[in-house]
Amino acid sequence: MKASQAALANHTVYCGTKGALDSITKVMALEFGPHNIRVNCVNPTVVMTNMGRIGWSDPAKADPMKSKIPLGRFAGKIIFLFLKKATTFSQILLLQKLTKLSIQSCSC
Repeated sequence: MKASQAALANHTVYCGTKGALDSITKVMALEFGPHNIRVNCVNPTVVMTNMGRIGWSDPAKADPMKSKIPLGRFAGKIIFLFLKKATTFSQILLLQKLTKLSIQSCSC
């Protein structure tokens, strides 16, 4: 479930701001690309940070969401885009389902 692209009941501000960040990412990639600055956005369903563990540690809540994710798990650390091997990526929106990525590239 992608809050930046889905309509979730009682999540007007949350979904709206995630959608805005996707759009900002695309524009910033176009504007900063000529200066050799990469701009990327990662939209995982849930990342198991300290905050994620507080909200998603209860199996009764987590299991239904995990059942919608092909690999059946939440995201851990996301570091690939910080590596030198990722220097060709810009304006990439990683919309997580852990196995399916929607990649939009920029010719900046």
